[in-house]
Amino acid sequence: MRMPPKYTQLAAQLVMGLATLATLAILVFIILFVLEKGLPVVGLKFLLSNPQDMGKAGGIFPVVVGTILLTLVAIAIATPLGVGTAIYLTEYTRESRITRVIRFGADCLAGIPSIIFGLFGFIFFVTILQMGWSILSGGLTLAFMILPTIIRTSEEAIKSVPDSFREVSFSLGATRWETVQKVVLPSALPGIVTGVMLGVGRSIGETAAVIFTAGSSLRMPTSLMDSARTMSVHFYILAREGISTENAYGTAAILVITILLINLTAYGLMNRFVAKNN
Repeated sequence: MRMPPKYTQLAAQLVMGLATLATLAILVFIILFVLEKGLPVVGLKFLLSNPQDMGKAGGIFPVVVGTILLTLVAIAIATPLGVGTAIYLTEYTRESRITRVIRFGADCLAGIPSIIFGLFGFIFFVTILQMGWSILSGGLTLAFMILPTIIRTSEEAIKSVPDSFREVSFSLGATRWETVQKVVLPSALPGIVTGVMLGVGRSIGETAAVIFTAGSSLRMPTSLMDSARTMSVHFYILAREGISTENAYGTAAILVITILLINLTAYGLMNRFVAKNN
């Protein structure tokens, strides 16, 4: 017996609503669990002091610095490459087999497990190029990881710029590069920044690729060739080795808060971008 369309619609809404609530409940449970365990440990002393006794005591200041440096190196390398690729695909080429191959390659790159990136970075940057376990090796590996995200988000942001903007610029005698530089990129900037912010979030939360390439030194890094430990690696080592559950949860709380703020900022920029174009 076939259900009336009205009841079918209500059943579909109910199922999708329950799925949404379940997803949200899982997210809230994980966040609250980590914050409940970690926030009592977090304080200025925890954030600004050096680790002691392999991280069993003290704070995470060198770990925070290492996380920031690794992320900055990755973003500094991936952003110009990703945005430049997106500009080339949208402004300087027509849809063809070459553009489809490039997009397919970017999608494949996005689907590679992070442990494979770590193995590649270890063999190529650490061993073959003899960079050693360093911030530079880790940053280059992370740049390859976040490159597809920046390419696709930048490409979609540039595509969303109305063609009339380009036509007006060309009619005034502007070259294609002047149009891209002064018309297209300013209009697409919020979407591009959103992709970069998402790349930052992934870089901060990455563990497998970093531990193979940047190492896990607890000393304060003084150059890009020094080994460093990120917050995600620090949490993993403290929890896996049973060194300090309290400090592990404290590090996890800082990591969760940081990623939440980055994602909220990215989605805020995206919503503002969509509202502006509507």
